[in-house]
Amino acid sequence: MMRIFLFLATNIAIMIVISIVFSLLGLSGILDAQGVDLDLNALLVMSAVIGMTGSFISLAMSKWSAKQAMGVQVIEQPQNQTEQWLINIVTKQAKQAGIDMPEVGIFQAAESNAFATGMSRNSALVAVSTGLLHNMNADEVEAVVGHEITHVANGDMVTMALMQGVVNTFVYFFATIIGHVVDRVILQNERGHGMGYYFTQMIAQIALGFLASMLVMWFSRYREFKADAGGASLAGREKMISALRALQREHEPQDLPGQLAAFGINGGGVKSLFMSHPPLEERIEALQMPRRYWKKSRQS
Repeated sequence: MMRIFLFLATNIAIMIVISIVFSLLGLSGILDAQGVDLDLNALLVMSAVIGMTGSFISLAMSKWSAKQAMGVQVIEQPQNQTEQWLINIVTKQAKQAGIDMPEVGIFQAAESNAFATGMSRNSALVAVSTGLLHNMNADEVEAVVGHEITHVANGDMVTMALMQGVVNTFVYFFATIIGHVVDRVILQNERGHGMGYYFTQMIAQIALGFLASMLVMWFSRYREFKADAGGASLAGREKMISALRALQREHEPQDLPGQLAAFGINGGGVKSLFMSHPPLEERIEALQMPRRYWKKSRQS
């Protein structure tokens, strides 16, 4: 809850600063002179409501959505030795990480993967694929579980949802301004909103959202290094490295759907600036030479 409060307080401060900057630059006057009758302060508030509401709804529904999308079978009562072992590992690591016991589930998938999701660090779901249990040994699975438990302990689900909400806010804000400018200045529409406004705003949202996703994915990649370090702390560094090596041996793993990709152990086929996960070799190098790696990261 404190994480949410501080993040919202920070973003309210950002909105206030931006509003002051707009006033100092006389942006409202410039738009008015061009016939663009737009209240920037009101638009900024409306954009924040729209942007943040969608992210919070998505976060609130994240466990339910994950269970439906991935066909996760939550382990209520262990039915075999493997399920009992998995419950024991999660229980142990959750206690080490200082979080409440999350729900534990298994989903059917041939490739090795796992993810964590949930509304808060004390109301989470950790799920692993049948492929992970089949393809990796016990030490490697333990490390993967530690990686996911670290995501939960670090509050990554909430942080990513809030960050996405901020990105959505400014995408909608600037797309709306662009739509108004095109509608009023270029198309000379003097009343209401013409088709030019709606079409331009939609295209602008797609384009700006595409660019903004680079920032979200950069943060997601940074977060993966932290989760790897947490997995190494909970299960052991060599186990974490071995788990990442095991992922390297698999070819073309299937992506998790939608927002779950950012919380999986394996990033899948997205490339370059739009990767939700860093290359596996970089993650292994960061565990093998952490001081050298983080020094290099700060310099770059």
